[in-house]
Amino acid sequence: MRSQSGFTLIEIAIVLVIIGLLLGGVLKGEELVVSARVRELIAQQDGARAAFYGFQDRFRAAPGDYAKASINLRCPSGGSCLNGNGNGIIESNAAPINVQGVASENNEALLVWMHLASAGFIDGNYRMQSGATQPNDGNSPKNAYNIYLQLIYDNAYADSTGNAPKQHNLKTGAQIPVEILGEVDRKIDDGNGVRGEFRFSTYQGNAPAAPSPPVAVYSPGSCVSAAGMWFLEEGQSNCGGAGLL
Repeated sequence: MRSQSGFTLIEIAIVLVIIGLLLGGVLKGEELVVSARVRELIAQQDGARAAFYGFQDRFRAAPGDYAKASINLRCPSGGSCLNGNGNGIIESNAAPINVQGVASENNEALLVWMHLASAGFIDGNYRMQSGATQPNDGNSPKNAYNIYLQLIYDNAYADSTGNAPKQHNLKTGAQIPVEILGEVDRKIDDGNGVRGEFRFSTYQGNAPAAPSPPVAVYSPGSCVSAAGMWFLEEGQSNCGGAGLL
């Protein structure tokens, strides 16, 4: 008779241990990637926040809204900077004024980065073309997911009352996985997406309206519940946040 051979218990145990180590390595690697993304996003928020307040302290005006930029600032690429209208708020549709014959810009939210860079508060050679209405690589920084940031005075962020007041805020840009934003919220704020200093925001920048191919459960508001719980189990990959200033 031919004897049948098979795996011994020791061999099976060794295989299971190897599989366990491989799975553990993969999961640990994913954790490291998430942690790195969280740190990067927090650092980006902190840097822009510090630049915003530093500019205000030095010039007694908000970047992007500064009406004397053409007089007092020199852009990184040379030449005078463009002006805001000086009304104290950063708008995407600002009423124009004239400062010594120079017309102010309509989209101050794009002008923010030109002012901050020219004053030395952020790195980069951001230069907005007069009359620009959309972000591009020349006038705006991006998040790690290739989406433009936005610093603006508006109420386009979640609020527990359902009626968010307008205030200056820094949008992270979209295309950020919900687990990243949830962890950022827990580390720098209260972990609730509809209250505190860090909130969920539907600002899309240049992101697509939905993932491709389409996901049946996707909607722009499906990253956080009305009570502020981040929908981590859904695993949405196109979310955004706003840090209030």
